[in-house]
Amino acid sequence: MKIGPYELKIPLIQGGMGVGVSLGNLAGHVAFNHCMGVISSAQIGFKEKDFYTNTKKANLRAIDQEIKKAKQIASGNGIIAMNIMTALSDYKDHVVQSVKSGADAIISGAGLPLKLPEYVNKETLIAPIGSSGKAAGLILKSWDRHYHRIADFIVIESSLAGGHLGFKKTDLINQTCQSLEEILKDVKEIIIEFALKYHKSIPIFVAGGIFDSKDIRHFMMLNADGVQIGTRFIGTHECDASPIYKNAFIQAKKEDITLVTSPVGMPGRAMRNVFILKTEKGKIPIHRCFRCISSCDVIHAPYCITEALIRAVNGDLDNGLIFTGSNGYRIDKIISVKELINELKGAFI
Repeated sequence: MKIGPYELKIPLIQGGMGVGVSLGNLAGHVAFNHCMGVISSAQIGFKEKDFYTNTKKANLRAIDQEIKKAKQIASGNGIIAMNIMTALSDYKDHVVQSVKSGADAIISGAGLPLKLPEYVNKETLIAPIGSSGKAAGLILKSWDRHYHRIADFIVIESSLAGGHLGFKKTDLINQTCQSLEEILKDVKEIIIEFALKYHKSIPIFVAGGIFDSKDIRHFMMLNADGVQIGTRFIGTHECDASPIYKNAFIQAKKEDITLVTSPVGMPGRAMRNVFILKTEKGKIPIHRCFRCISSCDVIHAPYCITEALIRAVNGDLDNGLIFTGSNGYRIDKIISVKELINELKGAFI
């Protein structure tokens, strides 16, 4: 598959996972194996010495370091992308730094990335993440009208994904969300006019609940151009999270995965661990605000999502939030990125 000037031999995107789950090591090894490796910019500088005193500078410095690390590992193979949430308070700065540091692509969800084309150069690939045809159409029309530019590819995400979800919690609970098959059909119809106008193909990658070759074959038969898989990559040696974090998935059962309401006001999917039980009993004191998400109301927030995600990825699971896709419990062993991609790549033929 050709996307802009880049060759993606296997149409597989490793989903961006923050905080600290998909950094330069994981993304670099995914790209080295001819797929698209994705670094999450969410509080990416949490390991920096000045993170607690100068969070913004620490994050921008870490973006540069992790992109360069990933590029070095990839050795010219695949594509290195940044996943940057639109809801971030420092969204523009993260995008600008990522472009400056040499990211091949910027993928943006958790809101409508209407101004993304304004912050990148012509060489950088741009892609929205959407959970409906309506959202995808709105973004594409806005980019066309204001910037005379269109998406280089699109990621569409179902209600089975992990982390923050672009659906109403009532629909998630009642299982009345649009299916990924339905979203794919809608988006394929929407992109036709833009593909014709710009004389280019706009590949659609499906995400949310994609776990194995069977899932991939199903969506390739429906004419998806590729898939994005996030949670499955947590079960790899190269994943940037701690071994304790990875082991939580191996130990998990289906009933351990639940819907939660994030402090940022969005529903999400996570492990129902000791930490989640604590949040259900009452507010967990917030000692400082990182101003990470523009929509977060620190006064009424049940806990600090930055602290909760950092504690989890570092292995303090009883005090941490573990985001997971709906199939997280199916991870039963830790394998290499190469082994996982070799297992999946046959489904694309």
